Amino acid sequence: MQGEETPVLRDVVLIGGGHSHVGVLRMWAMKPLPGVRLTLICSDTDTPYSGMLPGYIAGHYSYEEVHIDVRRLAEFAGARYYHDSVVGIDRAARRVLCRERPPVAYDVLSINIGSTPRLGQVPGADAHAVPVKPIRQFNERWLDLLQRVRGQAGDTTLAVVGGGAGGVELALAMQHRLRRELQAAGRDPDALHMHLFTAGSVILPTHNGAVRRAFERVLRQRGVALHRDAEVVRVAANTLESRRGETLQADEIVWVTQAGGAAWLAGTGLALDEAGFIRVRDTLQTESDPLIFAAGDCASMIERPLEKAGVFAVRMGPPLTENLRRTLLGQPLKPYRPQRRWLALISTGDRHAIASRGAFYARGDWVWRWKDRIDRRFMQRFSELPAMPERGAKPAGEAIPLDAAEQTQAISALAMRCGGCGAKVGATVLSRALARIEPVERDDVLVGLHAPDDAAVLRIPPGKAVVQTVDFFRAFIDDPWVFGRIAANHALGDIFAMGAEAQSATAIATVPPGLESKVEDTLFQMMTGAVSVLNEAGCALVGGHTGEGRELALGFAVNGLIDAALAGVMTKGGLRPGDVLILTKPIGTGTLFAAHARLQARGRWIDAALESMQVSNRAAVACLIAHGARACTDLTGFGLLGHLVEMTRPSGVDAELELEALPVLAGARETAAAGILSSLQPANVRLRRALRNQEAALTHPNYPLLFDPQTAGGLLAGVPEDRAGACIAALHALGYPHAVRIGRILPQGDAPESIRLEFVE
Repeated sequence: MQGEETPVLRDVVLIGGGHSHVGVLRMWAMKPLPGVRLTLICSDTDTPYSGMLPGYIAGHYSYEEVHIDVRRLAEFAGARYYHDSVVGIDRAARRVLCRERPPVAYDVLSINIGSTPRLGQVPGADAHAVPVKPIRQFNERWLDLLQRVRGQAGDTTLAVVGGGAGGVELALAMQHRLRRELQAAGRDPDALHMHLFTAGSVILPTHNGAVRRAFERVLRQRGVALHRDAEVVRVAANTLESRRGETLQADEIVWVTQAGGAAWLAGTGLALDEAGFIRVRDTLQTESDPLIFAAGDCASMIERPLEKAGVFAVRMGPPLTENLRRTLLGQPLKPYRPQRRWLALISTGDRHAIASRGAFYARGDWVWRWKDRIDRRFMQRFSELPAMPERGAKPAGEAIPLDAAEQTQAISALAMRCGGCGAKVGATVLSRALARIEPVERDDVLVGLHAPDDAAVLRIPPGKAVVQTVDFFRAFIDDPWVFGRIAANHALGDIFAMGAEAQSATAIATVPPGLESKVEDTLFQMMTGAVSVLNEAGCALVGGHTGEGRELALGFAVNGLIDAALAGVMTKGGLRPGDVLILTKPIGTGTLFAAHARLQARGRWIDAALESMQVSNRAAVACLIAHGARACTDLTGFGLLGHLVEMTRPSGVDAELELEALPVLAGARETAAAGILSSLQPANVRLRRALRNQEAALTHPNYPLLFDPQTAGGLLAGVPEDRAGACIAALHALGYPHAVRIGRILPQGDAPESIRLEFVE
């Protein structure tokens, strides 16, 4: 994460990673507005392109081909990416309310979250039907269904509820794929029975008669049973019932109808239509609030109601981007004029499609190839990103309008900054930010944040000794809340690795200059994340220092308590021959975040890495001690090999590492193989002299990861061999699923500090 030359003056927050917002991100990257910070809040890092989803279900495309990586796109746009779900909006305070993190402040807000199935309107549908949206959950159920059909004998009956283009296309795609799966397994494809239910008398009611008749013929030819005038009114386990009293036994019921707005929109005070969608003007501003925009399926245009079709969401991207800019610049907005007729290319499951536009109708394999070219060209815009744009350059003639107080703050932020205590964050900003943070209270903290003074005062309980450590680093992601959690977790790692209890922490933070409200919010987000981790560990935040700097950074000096007689203390020198080496977390954070900075990492790889980095080592160390561990360290900057050498040297032993057994974060092998490595890697590689047989292991994909620096990594410990199996099982039960045996400790040979690599050729 690189600091910006221009201070943050305004915040634009995007809720959802739909088709309109991915367009906003790409266009914003091409033409950023100085002083404006963009934030995307999204629950799914991989957002599907609806036009290619049926092709994915049918087996024509891979998962990667039909999904846009919005974390990567946000990084390209210079936007902050918050992986979370929105649960509401506090319009009075201009804050977005999230499920996990603190509220997110906005100056201008845009919502592009699609539609939500309203299964609750049909008894039993919520419990027994599979909604197509959200796509991520449907994909998980679809993959499970594929596995079941492959493995089960006998017939399979599927029902799709919804006779619009989405339901028809999905039914044909599912049938095509499943029949192929049965044929590949040497089974009768006619064992699959597909049913399509529509509440009306016709399918595809918004398309012309020729298109409807063509799809009716396809359904008959494919043996799909079409149930007309069959509104589903009740669903039970493997059973659905229509209003006419017709019932059907089905192994799976897929729901592609009765969508509405997300439930949380009802509590925002925004004007909604009868289906719960946000009413918007032709500028895409909401009817209720000129600072909130909406686009795509979640929006309902007042002047001209639109069909819920992806083409409109895509076309809304450019005018939405322009009007967000114009709102910030205080300029008149431009109306969005949707086309009266649009081209729909609807596939029939196989590589064949039907074209529909007004009265126009065409079909053929060539239509599918036409659709394929259009879809792939669209996806290339978001997968083949151009070179990273320059940050901080100010386009002529564009300036954010500020009031007098904001102008003074902006001038101050742009001026040459003072050093020394002049670089501290202002007392008012600091006190406001810290007032909303609630550190855990401890009886042995005599003077802390509850009664701030020049220094904290702590009591050392009788029979205890103090363990101290310090860690500090700059932010490597643009989410201050997650960064705060990881920084605190990383700092606590040394305390836990010693077998100590965390007592207190003193923070040292650096925040980029800007408007007071923006500095305050960044500091609040970061320290709220940090305190959430410290509180979970029973560690009291007792004070600290906060200053201005070009880049966001955070560190902690942490005090811990341990038995004064050093009973149960684990040191790096406690390894014994015969011990089994156990690692509690996967490795690979260094190469993954180096790749992330170059836009070469998939967003879901970064999601998984961040999740791992937020897992505390506190429970793991208690488990290791309970199973006889005498030596332990946490993996950080020196990498696995560097920290293992730090253990074997004082222990006077050798070690044997099983390269194949190393737990590795998703994507780390790929990025390391591509030569994308941390800047600290070359220094760590110098420790290869400790390896006996590295030449034979150079080609193993895990070899470079021996030197990969870790942030908030797992624990590396030696456990007696007869207790290692039980220890690993206990770690798994405690929430460390990747904990594994990675080697063993040997008596020291002729070559000191010698480590042998075991590997699979």
